[in-house]
Amino acid sequence: MIELQVLTADDWTVWRALRIAALTEAPYAFGSRLEDWQGEGDREERWRGRLSIPGSHHLAAVLEGKPVGMISGVPGPSSGVVKLISMWVSTDARGRGVGDHLLRAVEQWARQTRAASLELAVMPGNEHAIALYQRHGFQDVGPRGEVLPDGRREHLMVKELSSH
Repeated sequence: MIELQVLTADDWTVWRALRIAALTEAPYAFGSRLEDWQGEGDREERWRGRLSIPGSHHLAAVLEGKPVGMISGVPGPSSGVVKLISMWVSTDARGRGVGDHLLRAVEQWARQTRAASLELAVMPGNEHAIALYQRHGFQDVGPRGEVLPDGRREHLMVKELSSH
């Protein structure tokens, strides 16, 4: 059974372990790099700060007593928009509905905050993530943002909530 744990700043060690695992296992999926969160970047106050963004909601998925996934909903670039960030499921938990649980939980929370839409950025080529988001009603609206060091740009995906 998949359990979802709401994370607060006091749960920073859980978040840290998941984030480090995500950046280690799937560096291709994130704009952040592992080295940005190690060394000087690996400080308790930074991890606590990440979980203390005003108006945000952070979850860990727990399967068989072990944290295996994470997701955050944070205020978006404009009023009524929730930005979905830091979505990740460990390789040994994929295909078991963990990503679906995480996405549904953030969508439910976004609806409770009266958000009109959910947005996320996904790396081109991350086909499994794109398929998951499309199953949940997200539409790819094309490349957005700055060009990344490898020449690619993340794709923005949006799900309108107001009409659902």
